[in-house]
Amino acid sequence: MALGSAPARGSAAATANLRRRRTTAGGGGANGGGAGGTMLQFYTDDAPGLKISPNVVMAMSIGFIAFVAVLHVMGKLYFARREA
Repeated sequence: MALGSAPARGSAAATANLRRRRTTAGGGGANGGGAGGTMLQFYTDDAPGLKISPNVVMAMSIGFIAFVAVLHVMGKLYFARREA
């Protein structure tokens, strides 16, 4: 192993190295300063805005797709009846 290189993946040394990492190090986390932190800031409980569960988002998306599909079918039937 060369000097300064990371240990082999899956080895005991790599596991120990991961355990030693500091998760609250300045600059790398969500509180690291800068313009807006990281993307993880959007997924915390402290994020501003409306809190909607993923199930509600999925149901609303499927409902919107169904609504647009129904409008397309109604439009086709309306124009087919008008031409006849």
